[in-house]
Amino acid sequence: MSTAAPRATGQDHLWSVDEHLEDILATVRPLEPIELNLLDAQGCVLVDDITVPVSLPPFDNSSMDGYAVRVADVAGASEEFPAVLDVVGDVAAGQAGLLHVGPGQAARIMTGAPLPPGAEAVVPVEWTDGGLGEGPVAGMRARSLAPEAAGGQVRVHRPCEARAHVRAQGSDVKAGDRALDAGTILGPPQIALLAAIGRGTVRVRPRPRVVVLSTGSELVQPDEELAPGRIYDSNSFALTAAARDAGAIAYRVGAVADDAETLRTAIDDQLVRADLMVTTGGVSVGAYDVVKEALSHVGDEDEPGSGVEFRKLAMQPGKPQGFGSIGPDHTPLLALPGNPVSAYVSFELFVRPAIRTLMGLTDVHRPAARATLTADRPLTSPKARRQFLRGAYADGTVTPVGGAGSHLVAALARANALIVVPEDVTSVAPGDDVEVILLG
Repeated sequence: MSTAAPRATGQDHLWSVDEHLEDILATVRPLEPIELNLLDAQGCVLVDDITVPVSLPPFDNSSMDGYAVRVADVAGASEEFPAVLDVVGDVAAGQAGLLHVGPGQAARIMTGAPLPPGAEAVVPVEWTDGGLGEGPVAGMRARSLAPEAAGGQVRVHRPCEARAHVRAQGSDVKAGDRALDAGTILGPPQIALLAAIGRGTVRVRPRPRVVVLSTGSELVQPDEELAPGRIYDSNSFALTAAARDAGAIAYRVGAVADDAETLRTAIDDQLVRADLMVTTGGVSVGAYDVVKEALSHVGDEDEPGSGVEFRKLAMQPGKPQGFGSIGPDHTPLLALPGNPVSAYVSFELFVRPAIRTLMGLTDVHRPAARATLTADRPLTSPKARRQFLRGAYADGTVTPVGGAGSHLVAALARANALIVVPEDVTSVAPGDDVEVILLG
């Protein structure tokens, strides 16, 4: 189970933003860990610390195509007076049974090949005549496959220090070091490290499956004809994309008509693939706001602790909200307002932290910063409401984008931050210091 029942407070309680978020995070639980193959674990959160079983690199190896030499043999070498060394053979990457480099000798070596015993450094092929009169690296690689490659001489035109162009054993990580900490999100570099130390599977918390469902008989899908009185459904696209951005596997159901039975059926059908459900629309007090009616009967009615509570929050936009759990598995559900800006702001404040909690992360919030407000006139905010205005943030300043209307999608698309006006502040002047939530 991923949630417990939300606390009851009564329909008339005016919730603060912090109270509502606290209730969500107190009831949503991280998903149970599973063992996944590396590529399947991409985007998941690591459950355990990972210790390095073998050093990287596991042996001293060459960082260049060139010649493995003893330092004393090339001391003082120059174009006019090159060091002339006998070539005892080739060392290729992955080769076993190494040659030994003695005084006055060199071994042709490829990038990544183990440094042979006796050698102290690698001189790049560009510092030599290439051996047997051949210089290009491609020619060197071709010769390394030929039986006649051993023997001959190479002229080295520059000296080198000990360990030059040698990747030391354990110079990346040493056996016993901690490779990755529990709580790390596995991206391509982390997966590369796990593969490099020989881990084919890893224990992680899976990416949560989030189902996004928008409601409203007025909604039309993009590319369909827009009849009078209808609007395109943008919320389901915005919130599905936001859920994926937060780290979830998100499924977009699309628009469901304003019919309680149809909505109940749609939600019941989706429970099988949902760790979290998100609806948008139908949560205020309108005559066609059927989400409340539908969610009071959805899922397993006999399951103790199920149910969704609809609330009024002291915020703008996004005053009407719903939260609870539904079905036999107590799947958490967040019901968001239908206005596009209200829905998106509500997602950032409440749904995104819930997704990150399901993933097993401890830092679930967007980063916040302080910024200087740049605006043509003061910003006003309703008393006792925490207002979230869209803004463009850069270099410690933030400029409002669009107005306070909860339908202004174009302004939202130009914003990269939310300007936070606290409940006890009704006006913010240009030049004032404000809090901003950075949207990435």
